Amino acid sequence: MPTSTPHKARKRFGQNFLTDEKIIDRIIATITPKVDDNLLEIGPGQGAMTLPLLEKVGRLNVIEIDRDLIQILANYNKPNLIINEGDALNFDLDQFNPPIRVVGNLPYNISSPILFHLLENRDKIIDMTFMLQKEVVERMVAKHNSKIYGRLSVMMQAFFNVEMIFIVPPESFDPAPKVDSAIVYLTPLKQCNVGNIAIFEKVVKAAFAHRRKTLRNCLKSLLTQEQTQIDLSQRAEMLDVDTFITLAKDYEKQH
Repeated sequence: MPTSTPHKARKRFGQNFLTDEKIIDRIIATITPKVDDNLLEIGPGQGAMTLPLLEKVGRLNVIEIDRDLIQILANYNKPNLIINEGDALNFDLDQFNPPIRVVGNLPYNISSPILFHLLENRDKIIDMTFMLQKEVVERMVAKHNSKIYGRLSVMMQAFFNVEMIFIVPPESFDPAPKVDSAIVYLTPLKQCNVGNIAIFEKVVKAAFAHRRKTLRNCLKSLLTQEQTQIDLSQRAEMLDVDTFITLAKDYEKQH
């Protein structure tokens, strides 16, 4: 039940408020919240998902940066709502007594940094259900040999099971964004084969820095063909996630 309180969406916070009841119901059904879930919502906005979640869980933590929205949320007077003011990128998840389930309609302009922040804290996370720009979700789930397969695809799939659940049209929001959105569901992999995360990220980033170039060119400051069994005459998009993990480990052996 989105609030009727007028609040002008702020561009600098990337705000688009979800107003479609049917879509909200589908998202809640995807999350399937239980009473004793330790749930954290990032960017609750005017409470479109917050209010139905509060009916299902014993307590709900939310992180919100916009003080006007914090006031709207506080005015609901919900005893099981804990409002945390601040930037989701700087929050220490330990304060939410992990493990936690994370949900949210992530602002388009900072969705990737938030995902990488959560990746680094994945040991504290049970699962994540997010609404993101459809194009971002498509990149997250893309397989190798695809034009949209890239750094985000490899980084997410190396650490999470990533599943696109359904698409949300622009008219479900106010103001309506210019693009489709999508719901994505992520669960940390039980067995992650990545060694050093910083090294893995460095290799993946370098590999995709110039998509048209071969890995030999992209990785020349990191690895030579003599140092790996992987064929460096390929382009980055041709390698699956496991091959990137191998490449990173080969680099790690040299340092």
